[in-house]
Amino acid sequence: MVKTRTGGVGPCALLALVLLLAGSCVSVQAADEQATSGGGRRRRPHRRSAASVADMMVPITFLNASVDKGAVCMDGTPAAYHLDRGSGAGSKSWIVNLEGGGWCNNARTCRFRTRTHHGSSNFMERQISFTGIMSASPAENPDFYNWNRVKIRYCDSASFAGDTFDKATGLYFRGQRIWEEAIQHLLSIGMASADRALLTGCSAGGLAAILHCDQGVAPHLPPTCTDHLDATSCFFPQDIIDSIKTPIFLLNAAYDVWQIEESLAPSKADPSRAWRACKFNRSACNASQINFLQGFRDQMVASVRGFSSSKSNGLFINSCFAHCQSELPATWNGTPAIQNKRIAKSVGDWYFGRAEVKAIDCPYPCDNTCRNII
Repeated sequence: MVKTRTGGVGPCALLALVLLLAGSCVSVQAADEQATSGGGRRRRPHRRSAASVADMMVPITFLNASVDKGAVCMDGTPAAYHLDRGSGAGSKSWIVNLEGGGWCNNARTCRFRTRTHHGSSNFMERQISFTGIMSASPAENPDFYNWNRVKIRYCDSASFAGDTFDKATGLYFRGQRIWEEAIQHLLSIGMASADRALLTGCSAGGLAAILHCDQGVAPHLPPTCTDHLDATSCFFPQDIIDSIKTPIFLLNAAYDVWQIEESLAPSKADPSRAWRACKFNRSACNASQINFLQGFRDQMVASVRGFSSSKSNGLFINSCFAHCQSELPATWNGTPAIQNKRIAKSVGDWYFGRAEVKAIDCPYPCDNTCRNII
């Protein structure tokens, strides 16, 4: 998560922004049509009941006017977002959330994604629920529930960072243009006058938030990284995060299940299936495998040592087997805690300057507050 906290929000400041959409239900329509009404039906500010929040679905808006500018999904369909308008004291505060969903890595996997919502807006849900940090419930999301909350849909398969067309496959990789066009559109419907902003993302969206918070991608990667590493290496957070100037809050599980299943022990690298049981059930791991996972955790903690020394940054690294903890009610403001402080409270304390948050959990299995996926 990255933030801007005071003053008007302009195009440059918004490179560090993730918008939260807050609770208006409008019909599905093109962005150029919706802009005439400010991106959603105007209504009197009010406190939503628990029942209305639980039933709330946020409609999709397609960026049809941006197709001619090349801001398209992999198959050429329009990019899209969901917006829930803020109210009351949060009416000029914005959260922008960049959706995650992994990458593709060859022609076959990239073509496959065009038959899913990660590669084509034809397959995107026309309404989605906002939960966790995107929730409009004061109980679930006490610090940000009444902000304008936006989720920009992910359909470029490269963390909103590509800008090319592949002739061999006929696929577009235009995440950079999607980012730029979505932000410009949101500025035009009210975000330009924001007094607070928070850019968030999970998984591939979390990487996108870091890449876009105060810089572009490859041509503008920080020289403190590219002076000793290649551009590909500088695309990864551990190699660039110390160079980011915008305040950042890192929320991550020390035993991230996606990395365990897909990076540390992918099936192709484990032909004997020695890791098969362990990576789907931590209680099935032997002593050697647990030791390996502890080394993975130690390496991650060491990689953020420089980052955590900055007073403006915050972090919450718990010893859970989880992934994307900011967008689920059970983890955002549920049981996971470090020193009795939950994730939602930790992020709020950091953003509003109520307390310094540099929380790193003790190694597995000491934390009994986890909501483990495996």
